[in-house]
Amino acid sequence: MESYDAQEQNHHRDLDITGETCPMTFVRVRLALDRMQPGEVLRVALRGEEPRRNVPRTAAEQGHAVLHEAEGSEGTRLLWIRKG
Repeated sequence: MESYDAQEQNHHRDLDITGETCPMTFVRVRLALDRMQPGEVLRVALRGEEPRRNVPRTAAEQGHAVLHEAEGSEGTRLLWIRKG
């Protein structure tokens, strides 16, 4: 994971996949990243163990950088992903 200033939490787009199940969780993330310019940051809200494992791993495998992870509200997890 790259160094990222969690206090700033800068991002260009938000995506909420808390209501999705795998494999749709990463499909939605990939579609959002496809619409972004290289270097832009997507903040993703997700829920559940499978998306917590698979979304960061798959994003990294596809050349994107997971910048930061943080606990969100009501059991959600927030990820900041920079498009590669």
